[in-house]
Amino acid sequence: MAAHQVSQAEALPSPAMDGRGDAETPDVGDPALDARRARWTAALTGAVLALAGVAAAALRASGSAPVLVPAAYAVGAAVCALASLLGSRGRTRRALWLLVVGAMVMALGDQFD
Repeated sequence: MAAHQVSQAEALPSPAMDGRGDAETPDVGDPALDARRARWTAALTGAVLALAGVAAAALRASGSAPVLVPAAYAVGAAVCALASLLGSRGRTRRALWLLVVGAMVMALGDQFD
C-alpha cells in the first residue's frame, strides 16, 4: 500500500517556514493569549490593590483616625481581593468593575481622614 502523496498546493504552510525568522514571537491577534494576559492583569492588579488596602487599614487603625477610615480601606481591600479572584477565573469584565469600586471605596475612606 502506497503512502498518500500530498502536493505542494495541498500542504499547509508552516509559520516557522515563512522566512521572517521570528517564529518564536506569539501572534498579536491570538485571542487565547489576550485572554490569558487579561486574567493575569486582573488577578495581579487586584492582589496589589488588596495588599495596599490592608496595609493602609492597618496603618490607619493604629493611628488616631476615625473608625470609618480603616473600615473603608478594609472593605475596599476585600472588594479588590474578590476582583482578583474573579479575574483569575476569567471574569475580567466583572473584575475590572470591582477594582474600580474597591479603589473608589478606599479613596472615599481617605476623604474621611
